[in-house]
Amino acid sequence: MKKLKPQKVDWAQIERFLQSAERKLASAHKILAFDEEACLQQAYEAMLKASLGFMFSHGFRARSQPGHHIAIIEFVRARIDKRYLRYVDRNKTYSLRDSEIHTLMELGTFRVIAETDLAELGYAKDRSRMEHDIENLQKQGLVQQRTIEETDYPTTRVLALTKQGHRLLSRGNLLPRDQPTYHGFAKPKEARHDADLYRLYYKVAREIESKGGHLIRVKLDYELKRKLYHDLERTARDKDMETAKKEVAERHHLKVVHGKIAVPDMRIEYVQDDMMIQRRDLELATDHYRPRGLAAKARAGFQIYARRADVDRLRRIRDDRELSAAIFSL
Repeated sequence: MKKLKPQKVDWAQIERFLQSAERKLASAHKILAFDEEACLQQAYEAMLKASLGFMFSHGFRARSQPGHHIAIIEFVRARIDKRYLRYVDRNKTYSLRDSEIHTLMELGTFRVIAETDLAELGYAKDRSRMEHDIENLQKQGLVQQRTIEETDYPTTRVLALTKQGHRLLSRGNLLPRDQPTYHGFAKPKEARHDADLYRLYYKVAREIESKGGHLIRVKLDYELKRKLYHDLERTARDKDMETAKKEVAERHHLKVVHGKIAVPDMRIEYVQDDMMIQRRDLELATDHYRPRGLAAKARAGFQIYARRADVDRLRRIRDDRELSAAIFSL
């Protein structure tokens, strides 16, 4: 007699299994110090609940017969041990490797990434492995590609999630719930600038980690502005706009410069030994920046970076304006 039978994927039911597993695991932690046997029982039941959720997400359930617990465990072990895992989103099933899941997470976090940077930073310079993964992700409709051609820069191929890829990433709970995710090329003219943020993140993240910091999340200007404007609209209902801007800027750890709340291209949040959240607000300046704009970013306290080709010009602007901010080379 077969140990398994088909089961309609019900995400609400799966969520209940996972919530039950979390409760039982929390209970196990509480009683560990004085009742090891009861703790072990709670932990075992937590494992079974989580495994049931995993099995149901693949469209199967164990038949009600002796040894069905073993069937559940064997099902999970067989699939976790495989090179490829199956992910189900509604009536669509995807076959993905861990490295492909990681690429989806990177693209969802940063919106646009240049292929060359993904190969170097995401795949440790293993371009052939990256190309294999991207081919598989494109075949399954999860990733899209675009070529950027500009007069002053070399042709660059960039990647982003499709709506389908974003949906799988969001529903699969593959990233922390408070980590914003994106898809598509929202601003085609700014695709090169947005793609460079990925390289900037890795440059600054390595510096933070070398000093003992632990990275929590990344926020791009899209998310920062969305929350900022929502808060500002609500606050300005019963206060004058100038006061509202100052209060909102302070709540979001930003500054008002020339009557506007300055927003960085990217914010990295991290903690160190004291476990207090710290922030790095980063701006990637380009050769299109005007002196007033650069001065505003400097006065806002952002760390300013630029491509090597743009550094000298931007530093001259800084010196002419007598600004004290450093401009770092990307």
